[in-house]
Amino acid sequence: MKISRRNALAKLGALAGSTAALGLANPFKMPEKRIETLDLKGRINHSVCRWPYNNVSLEDLCRASVEIGIKSVEIVGPEDWPVLKEYGLSCAMPRAGDIGLERGFSDPKYHDELEASFKESIPKVAEAGHDIVILFSGNRDGMDDETGLRNCEEGIKRIISTAERHNVTLCLEPLNSKRNHPDYFVDNTPLGVELCDRIGSDRFKLLYDIYHMQIMEGDVIQTIRDYHEYIAHYHTGGVPGRNELDESQELYWPAIMEAIVETGYDGYVGQEFVPTWDDPIEALRHGVEVCDV
Repeated sequence: MKISRRNALAKLGALAGSTAALGLANPFKMPEKRIETLDLKGRINHSVCRWPYNNVSLEDLCRASVEIGIKSVEIVGPEDWPVLKEYGLSCAMPRAGDIGLERGFSDPKYHDELEASFKESIPKVAEAGHDIVILFSGNRDGMDDETGLRNCEEGIKRIISTAERHNVTLCLEPLNSKRNHPDYFVDNTPLGVELCDRIGSDRFKLLYDIYHMQIMEGDVIQTIRDYHEYIAHYHTGGVPGRNELDESQELYWPAIMEAIVETGYDGYVGQEFVPTWDDPIEALRHGVEVCDV
């Protein structure tokens, strides 16, 4: 259900009143007016994914990111990297080399195409000054875990030396197979960790998407503590619905961000929620504030 800005403010005001009555701070309070730059604490490197803001021009998103204090716009390809550079922004998670979420390394029939694509794109990523790329396992298609892991290992090892040579980290994203990506193979953290161990390279890590993994396994903070050495990047998103990080969903983001900081992580946290408020940039600003601990 789409939430208007007026309704969102009303709900947030009610929450603020209830928390104030208990003597608690309200981490979800929206700013009453826009400010030039947020007074960020500097413990989280903030990023934003491009695709939830496709109705906003890339230049407008870049301008807003600079104003908010976001340092990166991610999941964009080489054609957009010059625009980011113009605004002094990095691309914390470039899009390059993949052939889709479903056609991944779990199926050997895609290995040749994936190998050619990534061997072409990885040097370009490094040349542009980036050091990480996203990739996907693909679907299960009836395979058991061992078969899928063996196939992924075989395919990824065909490109890992290229990544190592160019100091680029291959970052595989586990996705939920329960709601958004039926039959996706690597749909939980332990399976991704097992694949990392089999690849055996510091240049192969996981993208831990908190939205996806809350749906599949929960236990987010303990998972971060247990497996942080395998994680090279984080994404946010409210559960349920993948919307704003407000009181309408079940995760308490300040505690999650504190857990990430406590591991010593110094990479980026990318906002990847789909805004429903009337002003998507205000929703983005609010998400950054909630996650800035």
